[in-house]
Amino acid sequence: MLSHDKVWAAIDALAARNALSASGLAKRAGLDSTAFNKSKRQSADGRPRWPSTESLAKVMDATGASIDDLLGLFKADGEARPASSTVPLIGFAQAGAGGYFDDAGFPAGHGWDQVPLPAGAGEGAYALTVQGDSMLPLYRDGDVLIVDPAAQVRKGDRVVAKTSSGEVTAKVLARKSAKIVELQSLNPDHPDRSIPADDIVWMARIVWASQ
Repeated sequence: MLSHDKVWAAIDALAARNALSASGLAKRAGLDSTAFNKSKRQSADGRPRWPSTESLAKVMDATGASIDDLLGLFKADGEARPASSTVPLIGFAQAGAGGYFDDAGFPAGHGWDQVPLPAGAGEGAYALTVQGDSMLPLYRDGDVLIVDPAAQVRKGDRVVAKTSSGEVTAKVLARKSAKIVELQSLNPDHPDRSIPADDIVWMARIVWASQ
């Protein structure tokens, strides 16, 4: 069961995951900068004050987090999970080659470089280096994307997908059915894609970018 402390612990952990203070997270979500301050978590008479569902929705929208991500950011006792210090790093070209991922899209094998992770991510998360201009204007050549294969993927999420031909691409998930996956290009100069679902080897959500 969720408790008052656990809900606020999840918000604090989400802020840390995005290298933000509680105030910074509130501002990014379009809320008053004091909305998540410690003093706002209790009413004047000492009763616990809960964040509104609207506030949580705005926070998730601003950070790209899902409710499952929030629930996964704290332990059973409400203590925030410690952030990972590093994650594996690989380029898009290497990601398209064999031997670097398992069938579920998790890093496999050896020889990965490691990069510092400024915010926590799920177990199995890794970093991809953007190469070229196909993801402009959102992501530029050299930007680092943190990808979490364990994160739930929904319509509208920014994702990295690998096809059976070995192509690895970052786009927005427009629609997914049992037969087809529609991916919207980040760069208007590049076409959107409709790919047979059987041709998608794996697809993982982008949870953070170094911009």
